[in-house]
Amino acid sequence: MEIPVYLVNGFLESGKSTFVLETMKDPEFTESVRTLLLVCEEGEVEYDEAMLAKLKVDVVVVEDQDEFNEEFLKRCYERYKPQRIMIEYNGMWDTEEFLEMELPEPLEMAQIITLIDASTYQNYMNNFKSIMISQFKYSDTVIVNRCDESTDKLAIRRTIKPVNRKAEIVYESVDGVTTDAGEEVLPFDITADHIDLCDEDYGLWYLHAMDNPKMYQGKTITFRAMVYKTERFPKGAFVPGRFAMTCCADDIAFIGFLCKTDYAGPVAIDQLKNRMWITLTAQVRVEYYKEYHGKGPVLYAKKIEMAEEPKEKLVYFN
Repeated sequence: MEIPVYLVNGFLESGKSTFVLETMKDPEFTESVRTLLLVCEEGEVEYDEAMLAKLKVDVVVVEDQDEFNEEFLKRCYERYKPQRIMIEYNGMWDTEEFLEMELPEPLEMAQIITLIDASTYQNYMNNFKSIMISQFKYSDTVIVNRCDESTDKLAIRRTIKPVNRKAEIVYESVDGVTTDAGEEVLPFDITADHIDLCDEDYGLWYLHAMDNPKMYQGKTITFRAMVYKTERFPKGAFVPGRFAMTCCADDIAFIGFLCKTDYAGPVAIDQLKNRMWITLTAQVRVEYYKEYHGKGPVLYAKKIEMAEEPKEKLVYFN
């Protein structure tokens, strides 16, 4: 039987301990299942081990990153025989190092949750950007807490989503109430049947279409893009897209949606070469595609024309 491992990360005082404690107290989560809690960073919230023991939770404090390895996890499993493991990870430790670790059987990574304090987010992004990104890059859920009226939730979202498309982002107010991110103000007319994108608007359109594909169902869109082709794509398909600075100069990724040509012209599919610039007019349909892990925007080309390389090759998300 597989033993699920839950990783909770975030910087000191981001709310990790509070989240773990509330989770352990939740009857729907506890269900009398023996849990091993590995605490790699002791924050301002202290654990009541006697209370946790009543919930069948064993607590082990890990002070040194060097000792936090496969052999240590194996010893912990053999000693405590947990039915699941929750790790409160140290915010200054590299999350990728843990994810590269080969978990001993029968441990299996189940979920990664990142806690972010909205009031200190920008400060950490300015000073510890690479560590911050490694925390939410592979997360299944990102909880942005302590949000108030001054919190720019959309700006936070624009730094997370380009790096981690699958992450669910939850916003919580200072008093713990879940809030939404607010309505995105778009630089183009979402109500139009035909949207003609400016080069600088591609990044925002990509994010919005990724999160709201049904809003673009049946619409026609025109934009300048770079061609990306590979044999992995269905026959007659390619990805028109742009290189985007997802969060910093060292983290640049190619972003775009699958496009099926259906013999659109005047430039044919066999004339398209990687890194060639084109102007594409296509209809958006919402379809299943395995690379999306579900349904998402699929473009059907109506017109493909040669285009000049733009002065600014990179796109941004603001």
